[in-house]
Amino acid sequence: MVGTEKIFIINENIKLEAEYYPSKTVEDSAIIICHPHPQFGGSMWNSVVAGLFNKFIKEDISCLRFNFRAVGESSGEHSSGRGELSDVKACVDFLINEKKIEKIFICGYSYGAAMGCSAVNYSEKIVGFAAISFPWDFVGLKYKKLSQSDKPKLFLQGDRDDIARYDKFKTHYDTYQNPKEYRVINGADHFHRGHEEEIAFEVFNFFKSLI
Repeated sequence: MVGTEKIFIINENIKLEAEYYPSKTVEDSAIIICHPHPQFGGSMWNSVVAGLFNKFIKEDISCLRFNFRAVGESSGEHSSGRGELSDVKACVDFLINEKKIEKIFICGYSYGAAMGCSAVNYSEKIVGFAAISFPWDFVGLKYKKLSQSDKPKLFLQGDRDDIARYDKFKTHYDTYQNPKEYRVINGADHFHRGHEEEIAFEVFNFFKSLI
């Protein structure tokens, strides 16, 4: 993709395949985008992830998408969350230490929401998160606890989602403290096909309100 850099981010003995777009005009802010479950075909090339990445490039905001360990050209083995959470933290460290980013926003989709949003309190430079189809009932209580924060939070949920179940969404959402917002994506199931632009629009507008 024009204007992006293919890079590898080091997390101890793991190399994470990533693509980074450096803004030409906004030097201090960036978004990290985390993809769905690796063992169900999730990768940084997922259509929702790509829609977000392309939207932020269009708006000239620095953005980083990456493959969790054992996905694509990333090394290592899938570790059911523990290692994947550290992969997100390695990306945060990369933006802070290598790119001198001062404000980091995390956006995760499905499994990526559980991993990415659970890193929200890792650094004071993380300003908030957006969670798309957070699969609370699939990943367990641990990631609901880790993603609790007093930082701004946006949740997006499809009203036909039977994986991150729509009928349980409000119950889970209500356990989070303010500030928080949510958007229901009408007609969307867990895969959000055909709703990629709508999701990217909502996430970008929320990001813009924080920066």
